[in-house]
Amino acid sequence: MYKTIIMNVFYLEGFIYLWMFASFLTGCYGLQRFAEQPKYTEVNPGEDALLTCKIIDKRGSCSWQKDNKPVGIYPKKYEWAGTTSYGMPGIPSQHIGGDCSLWVRAATIDFDDGAWECQVTASDFTTQDALTSQPVQLVVRAAPQRPKIEHEGIQVPPGHNVTVDSKAVATVSCVSHYGNPAARLKWFLGDQEIQPLNTQLNKRETGNNRTWSATSIVQIPATRERHGETIKCVALHESYAAKSLSVEAKLDVKYPPTVRLLGAPQIDLEEGKDSLVLRCEADANPPASIVWKRAGRSEIASLQETLQLRPVGRRDSGLYTCQAQNSVGSSEPLSVQLDIKYPPKIISAGPDRLTTAPLYSPAAFDCVAESNPPATYKWYQKLKTVYLERGHESRLVIDNVTYDYQGEYECRATNTINGQERTVASDPVSLQVVGAPQILRSHPSANTVIFRKGDEAILTLIVCADPRPRHVAFEWGSLRLEAGAGFERYHVDEVTQHSLEDCYLASLRIADVDVHDSRPYYLVVENERGIDRHAITLVVEGMFTDPIEMSYLAGIAGGCLTAVLLLVCLCIYAIRARKCCFKGRGNFKSSDKDSEKADLKSRSDSIGIGVGPPHLDSIYTTPSGFHHHAHHHSQGSPEAMKAMPVLTSFGTHVNHVV
Repeated sequence: MYKTIIMNVFYLEGFIYLWMFASFLTGCYGLQRFAEQPKYTEVNPGEDALLTCKIIDKRGSCSWQKDNKPVGIYPKKYEWAGTTSYGMPGIPSQHIGGDCSLWVRAATIDFDDGAWECQVTASDFTTQDALTSQPVQLVVRAAPQRPKIEHEGIQVPPGHNVTVDSKAVATVSCVSHYGNPAARLKWFLGDQEIQPLNTQLNKRETGNNRTWSATSIVQIPATRERHGETIKCVALHESYAAKSLSVEAKLDVKYPPTVRLLGAPQIDLEEGKDSLVLRCEADANPPASIVWKRAGRSEIASLQETLQLRPVGRRDSGLYTCQAQNSVGSSEPLSVQLDIKYPPKIISAGPDRLTTAPLYSPAAFDCVAESNPPATYKWYQKLKTVYLERGHESRLVIDNVTYDYQGEYECRATNTINGQERTVASDPVSLQVVGAPQILRSHPSANTVIFRKGDEAILTLIVCADPRPRHVAFEWGSLRLEAGAGFERYHVDEVTQHSLEDCYLASLRIADVDVHDSRPYYLVVENERGIDRHAITLVVEGMFTDPIEMSYLAGIAGGCLTAVLLLVCLCIYAIRARKCCFKGRGNFKSSDKDSEKADLKSRSDSIGIGVGPPHLDSIYTTPSGFHHHAHHHSQGSPEAMKAMPVLTSFGTHVNHVV
């Protein structure tokens, strides 16, 4: 036993010396100070909380206080977190390493929730280095109630509406009670987070000052686009099982109606064929009533949302307007113009079924059709199996009536509906032409006809007359042949009926035509009202006008031209060769007279063969003054004229030389 006591004393003395040595060492480093102060801490009820406090150069004693009251060290409730040494009487316990942290075991809101401070006494009574930390909250959590939405001071039950007029501002509050700490509140409009009007307001609950109420206010401009959107307030708190709870309400915005028109025709509506259902759809809160009206009429077209026209008719054309109204106001009217289409219908074509006009006088026809869109007009003259277009207006005016215009006429009225042409034709009207004969000159063969030599030529002209012609004859030169008569190779046929009304065929036949038969032949026609005369020209092709003969002649001409060119080349070659020979002889000597004779002989020879002086090569000219001499002798001496040669250069240049 004494041995144990001695050992404890030994250990105690060792600790004392160690503490004194440590104190000496720390005194060498300076005053004690905080290395780490306590921090805000939250803990769920029944859980342990660690309040951290660490000191540098610690020599004083550690202690804690809560809400400005000292807190003792109690096992299983308040315990030192760091390593400590326990001293003897009169010697304080030491926190090795300066760790003064405190464990709060099994925290409760009633005993442990509050403001905590870590304190350290001074190193000694002469050193003023005592420490006190900033108060920090140890919060023992308490789950707040579910948040509530309030509008104009009245609670809005979950899923109900926040009603507000359009263009106003909805001020909505979210309140969360009895939370510790206060719940953090967030706002959502639809899926988008929105910011509150001000910072969230937290305050102690009346009657329970350890819990908090939280209030957040948001302002939402009420627009028709936001009608029906969800307003949601979310309370965030660690005590909730899901860490958050939310409450929702619908935004009910009252606004006047706007309308849109459905079923407006995108294509032309055709009378008796198409139907139409127009729908006036109103967007309003509260719901609106619909009224359909038609411009120019006092009665209401419909009080239903839909207006039906089955089928449409031209009487339905007009301006239709729909308008909606509710307790908030009325919509702007929305209009649609209906223009019912229908194909043409001929009302009249004339003025009469038969119109008689004298030759070369004016005539006119009128055509009237009803249609939508307005019709375009064309006048056609019926010519046997084809139709000839005569005009493209509703009124056809013929300024100068000829037999070409005689016959039946048809008016065609056309419009287009949905890209398809609709055409209607009138009953035919007739034009009867009376007057002197008229030979039709518009046909190509009425002016010139071409036949080959040896063929039988037939010259045919169309003549129209009402009354019928009484004299028909062909004239050329001093000859005249009446219809049905003949002379040698010439014969005039009897007049025959043409397919055109009041028109006839007059023909002249010439057998075995020759080139000398080419000439104009005149047709002369006469009736009781007058006479007409017209020439038709006959052209007879000779033997050399045949394409084969022409090609044969062209071949011969080409061959001759080639031969001439070859001959010219040979001559040029021979002349050049002879010129070289003359140059070889130019070195011999002679007397002046012989030299002069030789010179004249050489010049005469050169000119006679068409070759000039050597320095002029192939330029065929006469030396200056030589022409005068030659001209003088040519006038005075016929013999000289006979002796004068003619020079040509490819048939283009001629010189006369003595």
